[in-house]
Amino acid sequence: MSSLTENMDGGPNAHSVSNADSTNTRLPEDKFPTGHMTSSAWEGWWHPELDGICENGLPGAEITMQEVGFIGLGAMGRPMVMRLLRAGYAVKVWNRSDGPYHALVNAGATPAANLADVLSTGIVLSMLPDDLSVESVFRRDSLVSFPPNSVHVNLSTVSLDAAERLTKSHTEAGISYISAPVLGRPAAAATGDLSVIAAGDSAAISKVRPLLAAFGRRVRVVGTTPSVANLMKIGVNYNLLHTLQALAESIAMIEGAGGDPELFVDVLTDSSYTGTAYSNYGRLIATRTYRPTGFSIDLGLKDLALAEQAAQAKGISLASVGVLRSVLQGALARPDLRDLDWACIAEMTRVNPHP
Repeated sequence: MSSLTENMDGGPNAHSVSNADSTNTRLPEDKFPTGHMTSSAWEGWWHPELDGICENGLPGAEITMQEVGFIGLGAMGRPMVMRLLRAGYAVKVWNRSDGPYHALVNAGATPAANLADVLSTGIVLSMLPDDLSVESVFRRDSLVSFPPNSVHVNLSTVSLDAAERLTKSHTEAGISYISAPVLGRPAAAATGDLSVIAAGDSAAISKVRPLLAAFGRRVRVVGTTPSVANLMKIGVNYNLLHTLQALAESIAMIEGAGGDPELFVDVLTDSSYTGTAYSNYGRLIATRTYRPTGFSIDLGLKDLALAEQAAQAKGISLASVGVLRSVLQGALARPDLRDLDWACIAEMTRVNPHP
């Protein structure tokens, strides 16, 4: 899953942080998130509680001490690192800006001195927002910092062209490259309930599968060509955009007739559409709950473009792309919507404007 650029990875400059910045309080075991968490519960847990975890680590961690690297400490990356720490991995973290480090270091992560330092771990997971950010970090001159027999797991949603370029550059450098985009929002990452779509060398996937299981309730291997996993994720997000627009139009009709939008969502998801996309997004739209931003409008627009590019490459015309693009661009142009969760595109259809 991809999030907005600020959420996924804070900026263009690399920084390091020392353990001297850690505070000396420990998150009580009953405060660590378990079971189902809503997005709002995750947001509430992360900010007031996680900042106070000490460097002694997370409660309940099984000590494996295998060292892995993680790049990209945004809205999705942070909870993934926390899950790896809780599973007992020694995680070396690196981000393009300083901000997200402190709570993770307090929880037991080690800040990398620089990009080469994190790549030297030999097993690196990355969660960055788009093609440009991924390819600017994993340049050919950066790949030389990987030791022999290394594996890079790219968790981001990138274009098929970018996936193919990254596969080629990694292969030429002797590095196994795995595409493993994830399905789910930050709350699912925090509770280990993401769905992971993986493609790449079978032996390399077997090597990193326990890592993926730390934050993914299910890991689906869809082939040995990395770009196939990206195409699957692009297809899922294309369907989600249609889900959001269908919900927006249906709820607008119900509201226009004086009906109860929450009751409509209950009826809709009771039998006809029982999936979590309809139930979760239906409630967000019905109650106009667009914060915290689990996934941003600009990333939705990016993923729509990825779907269009993938379809054009196969000579397929996507009839609804123009409508969806217009809705997304319209929402981005509104100051009251542009920073909210992408479910807020429903406000472009509603009769009564978002308060």
